[in-house]
Amino acid sequence: MIKNKTILIILAGGKSSRMGFPKGLLKHSSTFWILSQIENYIGQEVYIGLGFDYQRYFEAIPWLNEALEKPISYKGKKIRVALNQTPEFGLFSTIQNVLSILNLEERNNTVLILPIDVPLLNAKGQEKLVFDEQLISIPTYNNKKGHPVKLTSKFWKLLLNLNLSDKDSRLDVQIKKRNASEISLVEINDASIVKNLNTPNDWQEFIDS
Repeated sequence: MIKNKTILIILAGGKSSRMGFPKGLLKHSSTFWILSQIENYIGQEVYIGLGFDYQRYFEAIPWLNEALEKPISYKGKKIRVALNQTPEFGLFSTIQNVLSILNLEERNNTVLILPIDVPLLNAKGQEKLVFDEQLISIPTYNNKKGHPVKLTSKFWKLLLNLNLSDKDSRLDVQIKKRNASEISLVEINDASIVKNLNTPNDWQEFIDS
């Protein structure tokens, strides 16, 4: 495991309406999908943003509830959970909720933002992305942008000042507002970064691949 201080943030606060089931609790490799994502991370710290369906997550994986109060160790990694009380404001509200906890803890770590429905890229790709030194680093595959996006604290702390009712309170919009010289497009040899596992068919195709 490569020692790096980058924190993986997994966003699992949505309704999963098209999947019809909390995506992070789908069965994968004899465990839950969200745990597979954690296990595949090359770093040591993971923060999970929950919102809708948080009770189902706590019922399925009880230690996630404990991780609301303090970091919990899971397979050599420190896990924290942030509970978004207003998930109806959308994905950005979950991002902001997790980042606000990091800020309260006076953390200045770089972060990787990963929606639960995007498989975490392979270790070699993670390493390439983590050690890119730009303000914002976006992985690409065949010239298509994907996830996770890497943000330094200099950028993500600015996101905390945004009002959720503002139409520009979206991560993609805020990135587009930055100077192109502050953004790296990092070519990754892993098609996972452009997948979106939104429906049962998407999931089955992924499992069968």
